[in-house]
Amino acid sequence: MAYSRPKETKDGRRYYEIIVSPGRGKQQYTHNWYIPEGVTSSKVIKRQLAKEEVEFEAKVKAGEVLTRKEKTAMEAQRAAEEAKLLTVKQYGQRVFIPSKRITASEKTVYSYRWTFEKYVNPALGDMRLTDISSAQISAFLLDYQATGAAHSSVVRLYAILNSFFKMAFMDSSIDRNPMERVQRPTARKDELQRQGPEAFTEEQLAYILDCLKGEPLKWRVYISLLCETGLRRGEALALQWNNIDFQALEVTVAATLGYTPERGIYRDTPKSGKSRTVDITPGTAVLLRQLRAEQAASCVSPYLFTQDSSPEPMHPDSPTRYMRSFGKRYGVEHFHPHKLRHTFASISITNGADIVSISEILGHADTSITLRTYSHANAESRKRAAGVFQQALKAAEK
Repeated sequence: MAYSRPKETKDGRRYYEIIVSPGRGKQQYTHNWYIPEGVTSSKVIKRQLAKEEVEFEAKVKAGEVLTRKEKTAMEAQRAAEEAKLLTVKQYGQRVFIPSKRITASEKTVYSYRWTFEKYVNPALGDMRLTDISSAQISAFLLDYQATGAAHSSVVRLYAILNSFFKMAFMDSSIDRNPMERVQRPTARKDELQRQGPEAFTEEQLAYILDCLKGEPLKWRVYISLLCETGLRRGEALALQWNNIDFQALEVTVAATLGYTPERGIYRDTPKSGKSRTVDITPGTAVLLRQLRAEQAASCVSPYLFTQDSSPEPMHPDSPTRYMRSFGKRYGVEHFHPHKLRHTFASISITNGADIVSISEILGHADTSITLRTYSHANAESRKRAAGVFQQALKAAEK
């Protein structure tokens, strides 16, 4: 039997919730009946409400009404069916990119969105997810490679597509994952592949540090930090004075600085998602004290590296621009922040530093990343260790 109870909306509008219970333990059926405009008589309201209750109960018995749970299930099923008809562009905008905003950094999300707008959507965007074939994706990657794109860029595009279609397959938007039959791109035959990441030799680094002596103090400090700690560009820019322990000669890396056109300059957690501590030399500590004194003369800022005569943090692209200019002036090829990070790791490992320690200093999620990236340096280190053993053995035989 139907019954009702009076309720009121937030804006003061009165209505009745009509309830029909099919039995104990079963989901109730509900319907909201709003008092018509201008009706104030309680007798009229009661009479119309009774009529509404009878009609609603009749619909329930005839199977014409769904419970809230049934409505939710039906809406979810309808949404799932609609998702299967999404185009690549629609799925990217509605599902893939929003999901990445939860799990990835702002910079990564911006990069994904840019990649879709620049390359994926013009080629595949208007096609339905369910219609995309492995051959079409392979052809798309080959076309992109044929434009002269670097092998690393082609592999990155492949990885983004792999993540995209895997997500669509896992949420049942597609019945098969076309990427399972797409081969990972190989380098063009005319494209020279480096053995490991690009890094400076010890002699080249010594030359850079010598040239740096005549440069502005903030750049001497910035580049010295990168050289001896392997910090990422944004991690160094996010450093604040309270992150520096001058007595212990330690720096706490607790954030990174990023930039996107939509958000501007912003702070974020480090790439690994956790803070770490790195060591600095007494010489760099002296430079840091000088920088703090120089900064105090023009502004007060929590940041080590600021915009000229301003407490605002330096733009993340500034170091890259400066180092490009420095490289032209002093004849240093491919001089950029990440190359100094690779230089720190390569020289350290080659000279006997253990992989676990270097991995921790670099802020890698695990040592396998370090081993994979610097396998060439690790091989060099093993050869040197073998040489030390052989020399010791020869000395003992004499």
